[in-house]
Amino acid sequence: MSRKIKDAVAFTFIYLAAFYAVLLLAGIILYVFAKGVPVLGLPFFTTVTSVVKGTVGIAGNLVNTVYIVVLTLVVAVPAGVGAAVWLNEYAAPGRWVRFIEFATETLAGIPSIVFGLFGMVFFGTTLGMGYSILTGALTLALMILPLITRNTQEALRTVPESYRSGAIGMGATKWHMIRTILLPSAMPGIVKGILLAVGRIVGESAALLFTAGSGYFLPDSGGGFIHKIMESGGTLTIQMYLSMARAEYDVAFGIAAVLLCLVLLFNLLLKILTRWWGR
Repeated sequence: MSRKIKDAVAFTFIYLAAFYAVLLLAGIILYVFAKGVPVLGLPFFTTVTSVVKGTVGIAGNLVNTVYIVVLTLVVAVPAGVGAAVWLNEYAAPGRWVRFIEFATETLAGIPSIVFGLFGMVFFGTTLGMGYSILTGALTLALMILPLITRNTQEALRTVPESYRSGAIGMGATKWHMIRTILLPSAMPGIVKGILLAVGRIVGESAALLFTAGSGYFLPDSGGGFIHKIMESGGTLTIQMYLSMARAEYDVAFGIAAVLLCLVLLFNLLLKILTRWWGR
């Protein structure tokens, strides 16, 4: 068989694989939207499920999801970026650094349900937080910490070495160089890691079943928004799981359509930010 024929066969399989991936994605999106869009409407997004009022809605779950995402990022982003800066810029290469990187990679491979079990025992029972949004957020912070750390490290490594030597040669301190030159230059990669982490937070369910619970009520007025973090709060994925368990398939597909829209929005935002920073 000639080389041209081999190349043609290889390209054919490559294009078929790409077409299959696109077709599979399109099929999932169309099927979920066909089942879920009829449920979507303003009451679905602005009310909570109530047998007394006869309403079916996910407003409480949307608010809980926002709480989980914000609290998780507040804890994980400074720790992850700081750890990456220390490993990449301050720590001397050696056994200790290799051990930390190995531990980070191992942590990233642990199943999420194991994180949920740990979070329930440590944060929920030992620290007395119980089933709460804060317990779920701290657990997810441990989950996404390796993702943010590794992505930040890779982003820092893409910054040319001349940036560092030039800034130090002009008399800048190391921290000033990191703060004003290194981090802004690596920002596209850092933001990409953060958005990937947000996608994982929004789609997580196993760990939150053990830690955040399944509450779906909106916060009370006044100080309820602050006290809400210590109450049980089920996210969109938790509510979708419970709806499937109760055979409420129309509601489950409606939530699935909302989750797909969020995932598509995150990917679109990632491409826009990457292109904007690339300019």
